Amino acid sequence: MARVCEVCGKGPRVGNSVTTRGKAKYLGGVGTKITGISRRQFKPNLQQVRATYQGRNRSMLVCTQCLRSGAVTKQVKTAPFRLPSDAVPKTKGADKAAKK
Repeated sequence: MARVCEVCGKGPRVGNSVTTRGKAKYLGGVGTKITGISRRQFKPNLQQVRATYQGRNRSMLVCTQCLRSGAVTKQVKTAPFRLPSDAVPKTKGADKAAKK
């Protein structure tokens, strides 16, 4: 199974891995030389997230570019339980601050 982004379809790309030796001229050397070129893969940065996509919550593989652009929104979890504000006991310091 190819690992591709489920939103934009971004997958692995091929390119060259260039090996060099020597010191750059601007650093005081005689220049860099290419000693080898071999093929390599550039893989997308895929994240497994629980997301809301097209109105459905599901687990999916999404590239970070889609996450950052807002093409996918992470699933909203329910807020934790909180007591009503009138049920919380007030402290002595809070009464003095309220009078001022």
